[in-house]
Amino acid sequence: MQHIALLRGINVGGNNQVSMAELKVCFEQAGFTNVSTYINSGNVIFDSKLKSEASMVMKIEKGIEDTFGFSVRVVVRSASNIRKVAKAIPDSWTNDKAQKSDVLFLWDDYDSKQSLKLIEARDGVDTLIYVDGAILWNVPRKEYGKSGMNKFIGTELYKNMTARNINTVHKLASLVAA
Repeated sequence: MQHIALLRGINVGGNNQVSMAELKVCFEQAGFTNVSTYINSGNVIFDSKLKSEASMVMKIEKGIEDTFGFSVRVVVRSASNIRKVAKAIPDSWTNDKAQKSDVLFLWDDYDSKQSLKLIEARDGVDTLIYVDGAILWNVPRKEYGKSGMNKFIGTELYKNMTARNINTVHKLASLVAA
């Protein structure tokens, strides 16, 4: 079954540097098949015979620590979940000069509509939508200074998710199209 691993905090600001070619080999050595990566931010598409995403996460996180010498948190989502998340993104949302639109992929302990309450969203500025496994977040760029995103870094929820912009999510969904 096809899955996507989303690694948190690699290749950001010169920290936790990971070559995508080496990451691909790391996944293959862990027993995953049909492994490919998409861009340098830690998106890995792979097949697994394991049924449990939690088991996959444990195997991936251990492999990364053994291979690269540091720990990285990982969230694993099925191809169908990634497609569902991408489909839930409103057609009017963009990630460009006019809008900032991100998907926050949630760790299991925070995967609930209740997590929306952990974000200090500003009425008329932030638009948040919960979809299974993620929160979709849109902000007009001209309103970014007023956005709750500015107070989000360092919060409990921030530490328990990994973000991708909607362009990346749409591309990942197309790469795992049914």
